[in-house]
Amino acid sequence: MKDASLYPELEDEILRLHQLVETVELKVPEETPPPSKQVKPLFRHFRRIDSCLQTRVAFRGSDEIFCRVYMPDHSYLTIRSRLSASVQDILAAVTDKLQYSEEQSAREEALALVAVASSGEKAVLQPSEECVFTTLGINSHLFACAKDAIESLIPLPEEIQVSPGDTEIHRVEAEEIANHMTAFHWELFRCIHELEFVDYVFHGERGRRETANLELLLQRCSEVQHWVATEILLCESLGKRAHLLKKFIKIAAICKQNQDMLSFYAVVMGLDNAAVSRLRLTWEKLPGKFKNLFRKFETLTDPCRNHKTYREVLSKMNPPLIPFVPLILKDLTFVHEGSKTLLDGLVNVEKLHSIAEKVRTIRKYRSRPLCLDLEASPSQLQTKAYVRQFQVIDNQNLLFELSYKLEASSQ
Repeated sequence: MKDASLYPELEDEILRLHQLVETVELKVPEETPPPSKQVKPLFRHFRRIDSCLQTRVAFRGSDEIFCRVYMPDHSYLTIRSRLSASVQDILAAVTDKLQYSEEQSAREEALALVAVASSGEKAVLQPSEECVFTTLGINSHLFACAKDAIESLIPLPEEIQVSPGDTEIHRVEAEEIANHMTAFHWELFRCIHELEFVDYVFHGERGRRETANLELLLQRCSEVQHWVATEILLCESLGKRAHLLKKFIKIAAICKQNQDMLSFYAVVMGLDNAAVSRLRLTWEKLPGKFKNLFRKFETLTDPCRNHKTYREVLSKMNPPLIPFVPLILKDLTFVHEGSKTLLDGLVNVEKLHSIAEKVRTIRKYRSRPLCLDLEASPSQLQTKAYVRQFQVIDNQNLLFELSYKLEASSQ
């Protein structure tokens, strides 16, 4: 999609071709040997139409993926790796590539792997850490460098440029976006094995090998929040900005109607971002009907009394539904940390029953298939591609800069 603006005349043809490929049914004879292991793309390593339109399947630690590892000069190497690969394994692959290309012959021990966020924050990864790809921040990137060069690392330039032109969201109806979000998040939610929730809470960083799909859904939740703020703050026209507020409130309403509470929460939290909520002139132009609706949404997402309002609404829903997953993890963490697993050398059965009950609830949410009537027209495929690869600004300082440029005073 990145090159689509350079070759607009080819975009529809690419989408039509993909539509044709999706409708072809290949019949494989029984004696045909199984296909070789597929290399799976992660969310943000490549922005390719063909990969983002594929139905999501569950990741396993043994799956092979493509990933980029950057150098201090912002050049990069593309390596093929297991999802569960350790930092030491990744550095070994980087070293091999550098030696093969004769660019450098540094020894593996001399290199460090560093996660650099868009804000410039750096985290040096330990050699034994595993599954680092799925735990990276939205716009964070992996850098390999000599240990004495860590302090000089700077983040990659922002991928989104501020421009006065309309973005994709201005073209698409709120219902279309909301339905595609629900469909995508249902795919991601279905990929998570029930035990990933338990491993995430019980084992923490040691359980990363087993929680890749859960990590990706949590990353997506954060991505949607930043997408809402990004789209609003990149809109320079006051009138269009107010229209975007209205559209996002509509999207939240439709997601709630779809029983996609993950998307609903993420959109509302994005609108509550401090860089957005301070835009007094923009909010004043919002019709009263939508102001009242948004106040109701804020009440629903209010954490007061242990999210009482949200829990009451959720209890009245029937499957299929997508819950606000971070709250499930919070509940499991409360059970786990609130009581010991072993009491006087005996298993705390009551604790395990409580955890099992919450896991059964997750199973219940997914006990029926989700049925959304989504067309396969070129315009729908374009929307699908847009929804599945949001380009966002996750640097809160930059979001505030954009906010103050739009409205210098919030008084």
